[in-house]
Amino acid sequence: MICVVLQPAYIPWRGYFHQIQKADLFVFYDDVQYIKRDWRSRNRVKTERGTVWLTVPVLGKGSQVQGTPICEVAINRSERWAAKHLGTIEQAYRRAPYFDRYIPMLRSFYEDPPELLADFTIDTTITLARELGLDTEFVRSSTLPASGSRTARVLSILTHLGADHYITGPAAAAYLEEERFAEAGITLEYMRYDYPEYPQLHPPFDPQVSIVDLLMMTGPDAGRFIWGHAGPDGADPGGR
Repeated sequence: MICVVLQPAYIPWRGYFHQIQKADLFVFYDDVQYIKRDWRSRNRVKTERGTVWLTVPVLGKGSQVQGTPICEVAINRSERWAAKHLGTIEQAYRRAPYFDRYIPMLRSFYEDPPELLADFTIDTTITLARELGLDTEFVRSSTLPASGSRTARVLSILTHLGADHYITGPAAAAYLEEERFAEAGITLEYMRYDYPEYPQLHPPFDPQVSIVDLLMMTGPDAGRFIWGHAGPDGADPGGR
């Protein structure tokens, strides 16, 4: 079984969904420490003013929230962030080819967000994955037995789930103890993020933006700009 273990993120970029596409089982790593000013609570979209950040405000300041398990971090519901984020998206993509197709789904995200950040980001990510045609199974690490740190913790999750192949981002090569995966009988694969450009409303091209940008611009063909074909199945240029 092919498995990915990755922290939940807010309306992630296409590389995140490529990992979902390659996995049989995708684990939202939601019980590790929350880090402020990271992809857990923010992402970027293209606007006529340039690329801008959309950040979900959370309760607690500085050390009050830094280091809290992601699954326990609460959204600051006193701020009108949801209306602002939706307004920015509507303004930025109102002339996009697939605006009418996707804006109802995006509006539903912001109608009544849940109290916890992970509930919001995980639910929206799964909805976006299904929109991309992906039928990957999802689970949260907070519902699984896990112990240790870094490599040991990931391996405890993988062995519990019965995984025999693990996919992770290229940055993980700096800290993963690869020999321990071999000892556990789990093969290891690092992602290669080498994606083609696609039309964007506001040049120059920026590859590091939310999947919302790709969907709005390419619609049902979004997969061609991630895994190389429109649907979730078929030849995968990255290999498994």
